[in-house]
Amino acid sequence: MQKTRNIIVKSSHHNKPIVTDLFYEKTNSKKPIVLFCHGYNGFKDWGAWNIAAEEFSRAHLFFIKFNFSHNGGTAKEPIDFPDLGAFGNNTYIKELNDLEDIIEWITTNPDFKNEVDIENITLIGHSRGGGIVTIKASENNKISKVITWAGVSDFGVRFPNGEQLEAWKKQGTAYILNSRTHQKMPHLYEFYQNFKENEGRLTIKNAVSDLKIPYLIIQGENDEVVLPKEAINLHSWNPKSELVIIDYMNHSLGCTQPWNVSIMPIHLEKVVRKSLKFIFQK
Repeated sequence: MQKTRNIIVKSSHHNKPIVTDLFYEKTNSKKPIVLFCHGYNGFKDWGAWNIAAEEFSRAHLFFIKFNFSHNGGTAKEPIDFPDLGAFGNNTYIKELNDLEDIIEWITTNPDFKNEVDIENITLIGHSRGGGIVTIKASENNKISKVITWAGVSDFGVRFPNGEQLEAWKKQGTAYILNSRTHQKMPHLYEFYQNFKENEGRLTIKNAVSDLKIPYLIIQGENDEVVLPKEAINLHSWNPKSELVIIDYMNHSLGCTQPWNVSIMPIHLEKVVRKSLKFIFQK
């Protein structure tokens, strides 16, 4: 198995790197591409994502995962959040741009032309990343299939309102405590402004309703972060989609950070297995 870690992909929109990993079997034959997007307070090496990546690779897929350029990681420290300045300046539009850059990079890169099937690209997103991949899948005709793992159905409802919103506007920055790293994660008010300026594009319901490609929604029954009703909403907006609700599964798909064993938790294993079946079905 070929594992190429922490490749620096240049962004076409800003000077922050998109730190990227590739997992694939070098066979000189074209393989379907799978692009994975992490969620809020996430990163490409979180939990058991690396073990999942290996499983996709063993299934003869070209698996790519990456850190969004403003997720708070750096090229030297891609795990956790050493760059809180970048984290605070993140927006949904920047994440959509990063994903577009990765799609363009892999589909035009001569180094991998004999290893990738650019006519067969699946996007997978976890949590907030689920919203990002559904929007991108609705607007980029290179995408063949899309899968969400505990994917959000609405970005707008995640912003504060009323007095909290006014306080955020007045102060310019709001902070949320990361319970694992104990960092105060900054959120600039410009994040909200950027959302409002692009609200039509960033309304996930619009994207899901417009999807014309196969769409798999995987949700945990015991998810307390993204409630099962969000998956039900997604499915209702696109009745041709496939909805799978996994008994007892939580938001992290059974993973924790760090993940110090060599096998996936049982729920992530189920998610990967269902995703692989969906990717290969005609």
